[in-house]
Amino acid sequence: MTKLNEAKEEIKRADHLLFVTLKYTRTTDVIKSVIHRLLEAYDNAIIYALEFLKKKKKIKAIPLTPISRAELLRDNNKRDVVILDSLNGYFLLRKIQRAEYTKKEEFRKHVALTVMHNDEAIEINIETLEELYNKTKEFIDYINEKYS
Repeated sequence: MTKLNEAKEEIKRADHLLFVTLKYTRTTDVIKSVIHRLLEAYDNAIIYALEFLKKKKKIKAIPLTPISRAELLRDNNKRDVVILDSLNGYFLLRKIQRAEYTKKEEFRKHVALTVMHNDEAIEINIETLEELYNKTKEFIDYINEKYS
C-alpha cells in the first residue's frame, strides 16, 4: 500500500470520527482523535510527495522526523501556494495536538477544545474541526494530482 493510500485511509477514519462518532459521543477525546488522524494523513501524503521527488532526483534523502519532512517539502515548493497554505495548517495541527488544552461543554452540542497558542486561545469546535478536515482532504487530493 502506498503512502498516498494510507493517507486516504486516515482521511476515511477521520471522516467517520467527525461525522458519526462525534455526533453521538461529543467528547474532547474524539476531537483529539480526529486531529491525530488528520496529522497521520498529512504525514503519509508528505512522505508520498517526497518519495516522488526522490525518484525524480530532486532531493537526496527523506528526513526521519515529520517536521523536517514537511520543511523539505515546503522548501521544494516555495512558489506553490496550495502546499504552503496546507503545510501551515499542518504545523498548526501539530501545535494543537501537543499543547495543553481545556474542555468546554463536553457531552453537549457545543463541545470544544481550547488550546493556548502564542498567548492566543484557539477554540477547536466541530465547525473548526470540519474546516481542518476539509483542508487536509484538499491537500491529499492536490498531492495526488501533482505527484502521480
